[in-house]
Amino acid sequence: MIDWDMAVATGVRLVRPGPQVTREEARQTVAELRALSQEAEGHVREFARLDGGAAPQPATIVDRPGWIRANVEGFRVVLEPLVDKMSAKRDQTPAIVAAVGSRLTGVEVGAVLAFLAARVLGQYELFLPPDPDGVAPTGRLTLVAPNIVNAERELDVNPRDFRLWVCLHEETHRVQFTSVPWLREYVRTQMTDFLLASDLDLSTLLERLRGAADAVADAVRGGEGNLIDAIQSPDQKEILDRITAVMTLLEGHGDYVMDAVGPSVVPSVETIRERFQRRREGGTRLDKTIRRLLGLDIKMRQYAEGAAFVRSVVDEVGIDGFNKIWTSPETLPTKDEIADPRRWIGRVAAAA
Repeated sequence: MIDWDMAVATGVRLVRPGPQVTREEARQTVAELRALSQEAEGHVREFARLDGGAAPQPATIVDRPGWIRANVEGFRVVLEPLVDKMSAKRDQTPAIVAAVGSRLTGVEVGAVLAFLAARVLGQYELFLPPDPDGVAPTGRLTLVAPNIVNAERELDVNPRDFRLWVCLHEETHRVQFTSVPWLREYVRTQMTDFLLASDLDLSTLLERLRGAADAVADAVRGGEGNLIDAIQSPDQKEILDRITAVMTLLEGHGDYVMDAVGPSVVPSVETIRERFQRRREGGTRLDKTIRRLLGLDIKMRQYAEGAAFVRSVVDEVGIDGFNKIWTSPETLPTKDEIADPRRWIGRVAAAA
């Protein structure tokens, strides 16, 4: 379905080089990011009152090509159920069509990763290949050093403050998944169900492709069209609502924690937040079009909507009341409850 080697080769070839730094500057940046990630985890656990019992681990520091390679490995794990499903229908597809199609898809995936690799500051990699001992790892915190350095230079902010601020957000995700045992499996199951709900017959795929073309045209005109909405089936829309709700919660919780902890450990946090928010909303027209097309604008809204939900709930019932959200999949908020936090409070926090 996807030529993964082609995806890596394309992404690495197309990605822009990072900012110019000396070898010593690079060494110091990597060392500081590793140390700050461990420091940030302690701040997050103390404030969020979540503790999975695991000792703080330093983050994995990568460059842009390293981020591309890591995400291709993650995609292979996530898409494995869909690949298996499509393999069962391989006899229906001419060999030359399958070969050309997989290489073309590999180029497309690589191009998207090249675009993202110059922008992502860090992430918690939830889907990793099994380690050599056969143990499924919980996840891995990855920080993209050249992007962090580039951002702090563009924003003209204190480097150490900015790096710790970024680590606070990303470490919140690690704490979420290491402290809530069922959360990783819940997200994995929703992703698998979403993929397996795909319509794979030729006529449906052609219809999805026409929808994708319309989405591209709409995005170029400045509309709200995006590929995610265009290519999903009706069954996938319901699953996507659940995925969107949990991801909005996780991203919003990350933003809330980083800003709540920030004033006590990041002296210039107000300046950083103000300038970073302007950077999120900026960019060229082409950059904005691509972000809208890939659904990245949806992710930006998740930060804001999720943080507003967390803030409202914590203001009403406190951190311990909010943490009832991690009890089970049934206590997670729905999309409607994120828009109206009092509905979640009434259903979960007040009932408990």
